[in-house]
Amino acid sequence: MTDVATASTPALVAFDLDDTLAPSKSLMPEPMARALRALLDVVPVCVISGGQILQFRDQVLAHLGATDDELTRLHLMPTCGTRYYTYDPGQGEAGSPAGADWRLVYANDLTPEQVAEGFRVVEDAARELGLWEEQTWGPILEDRGSQITFSALGQHAPLEAKKAWDPTGEKKGALRDAVAALLPALEVRSGGSTSVDITLKGVDKAYGILRLSEVTGIALTDMLFIGDRLDPEGNDYPVKALGVPCHAVSDWRDTAAYVTDLAARIASARAGDSWGPRD
Repeated sequence: MTDVATASTPALVAFDLDDTLAPSKSLMPEPMARALRALLDVVPVCVISGGQILQFRDQVLAHLGATDDELTRLHLMPTCGTRYYTYDPGQGEAGSPAGADWRLVYANDLTPEQVAEGFRVVEDAARELGLWEEQTWGPILEDRGSQITFSALGQHAPLEAKKAWDPTGEKKGALRDAVAALLPALEVRSGGSTSVDITLKGVDKAYGILRLSEVTGIALTDMLFIGDRLDPEGNDYPVKALGVPCHAVSDWRDTAAYVTDLAARIASARAGDSWGPRD
């Protein structure tokens, strides 16, 4: 894919999480954390993913090593932007799964009835299609508050097993189509390598990025989104379809190399043009 943002310095950089900042459901490696800290020093950053906030904490926050100043420029959007957290030392919510210093800005939660119906429909459809696996690593169905997630091999499946389960995406696509037909009032889409996500209608990564633009005052065309699934069938594609400049990566190593260069480029632009990040 052509990188449409290399000619300018973005005012905010947003990332997918799994297979972009870290291997799927795995810890963010130190070289990626180092590159991300360098980026946070010069521009606001957002992480938006289908994972829940605990995944953000365990995969990213626990290994980022960022200062309070850097964290104030970090925006977290779990469950495809159906929840939004910002860092506000001393002002966060006690008992928050993100930590006491992270403030929940909004949450678009499903009702208990929607969750129950979603669980039933997804399991019935998966069994009918022969996609309900008996050997799994953790639960197949998860209530993430604002999102239901089906993970074919369980939440803690090893990376190699996940890659081998549906390399073409046909299984996920068949399940998504079957469930979407039975839950017309909800949004059903392919998620990670083995997952299907369900949220309120019209809520996906594009929704989250639009809300982020409203909150920060940063135009979509002044942002840059980095992800590994920007193809039309990928869960990052809705952001591209918005007209946000995008850069496709293959894995976290690719991301780390690109971000290291990007951070240096933005720092150079700031030094030469007195440009500063907009919070």
